[in-house]
Amino acid sequence: MSTVTTTTTGHFAGVGVGPGDPELITLKAARLIEQAHVVAYHCARGKESNARRIAAGLFPAGVVEERLIYPVTTGSTDHPGGYTGVLAEFYAESAARLAVHLDAGRNVVLLSEGDPLFYGSYMYMHDRLAERYPTQIVPGVPAFLAATAATATPLVRQTDVLTVLPGTLPEPELARRLADTDGAIIMKLGRTFPAVRRALAAAGRLDHALYVERASMPEERWLPVADVDETSVPYFSLIVVTGDSLNGRRSRDTEEAVGAPVAAVASAELLVVGLGPGPDAWLTPEVSAALADVDHVVGYAPYVNRVPQRRGLTRHASGNTVEIDRAAFALDLAGRGEKVAVVSGGDAGVFGMAAAVFEAAEDPAYADVAIRVLPGVSAVQAVSARAGAPVGADFAVMSLSDRLKPWEVVEQRLRAVAQADLVLAIYNPASRSRTEQVATARQVLLEHKCPETVVVVGRDVGRAEESLTVTTLGELDPATIDMKCLLIVGASSTRATPAGVWTPRYVR
Repeated sequence: MSTVTTTTTGHFAGVGVGPGDPELITLKAARLIEQAHVVAYHCARGKESNARRIAAGLFPAGVVEERLIYPVTTGSTDHPGGYTGVLAEFYAESAARLAVHLDAGRNVVLLSEGDPLFYGSYMYMHDRLAERYPTQIVPGVPAFLAATAATATPLVRQTDVLTVLPGTLPEPELARRLADTDGAIIMKLGRTFPAVRRALAAAGRLDHALYVERASMPEERWLPVADVDETSVPYFSLIVVTGDSLNGRRSRDTEEAVGAPVAAVASAELLVVGLGPGPDAWLTPEVSAALADVDHVVGYAPYVNRVPQRRGLTRHASGNTVEIDRAAFALDLAGRGEKVAVVSGGDAGVFGMAAAVFEAAEDPAYADVAIRVLPGVSAVQAVSARAGAPVGADFAVMSLSDRLKPWEVVEQRLRAVAQADLVLAIYNPASRSRTEQVATARQVLLEHKCPETVVVVGRDVGRAEESLTVTTLGELDPATIDMKCLLIVGASSTRATPAGVWTPRYVR
């Protein structure tokens, strides 16, 4: 008769101990700490663990303490794997230390300041241990809730949106996100504080931003961000930006721009600008100067996001299928004398917002609003330049989207272009909901073009993920084409040479 040996491992718990005040530890967290065989906590070399300080009064007699000391606390290290490599190694070693206790049947509690899954180190232990041992997580009061309680200032109301931001974000990105949200919490200050304060100023949120230091601790203090000495900002600090600071401005914008007749203003003007395909280097000086002068930017959210945030600029982002509503909103603002720019990617006049603005402007209410279109580098120009000169001769430009025109019209125009032997640039070849059109278009073109016809596929041209593929119409795989692509289908004279793809200007 064989003997079965059962090995019982210890239980692992990630326990949030709150922001600093021991009285903010939950009852469940306190019970687990009091029953633990091992209490672990992270700390910097030569410094006391704040999590330990908060929970020390609950440690049972004889408990084993595991101090998990960070090897580095900044991004500077000579480790072969860099900062990421040295931390990954540290977390692996720390998990191995805790696993020894768990394998021996000891219950391990890992303390986490605030909440274990909110910018905490617990999650890296969870990744390494949760699948091997019985695990539970006890939430804790995050520091930002203690901070808002300290300032006694409502953070968000009703339908307000709250955004939590790390101060380590690039300054322009931080400013953009601050301008686009109602309430905000900015974590991870310290050395990032000067850039964070500049971002708040650029977003027009500085006057309503409160700095809170060591929330709920005996040393707690708070004051306006504008009054903070940037040389003395500790790690245990954050910034609260209340939703109320933006709501008033948004309400005024809505009241002024929607639902009321336009009052004509002398020399009212609306700018419609092309931002180019992506890189800042492809933004024209004329457009840059215009964007630096306007008070409102209106457009599809990804394009609005490309405009740097600055003090005094209000951003109005919307979805991709409300072009006429967006144009009317911009015309309303301009009609009241506001300086407004409607933005498009590429060139605003090539499948962009310019046509939508002129369509909306047919309403007599906008008769006194002048419209000025500022050109941008178009996607077809960018892809063509990367390939060589495929549009060096007569060419046509089409969109395969059938959202605004019947597919039968698209097919008719494809045949006409192919029969005329023109180079063809194809925008919007595919999307998540349109996966068959590019395959159908290829078959239509092959009725009039030979399979050896040169095809250039540009994806994300000008961006970090850029790729350029030169193939033929016969070899083109429609499954590889997505919404990020632009296609250039050559004429019979288009050549693919070692120097590049080009189409002669002459016809023989």
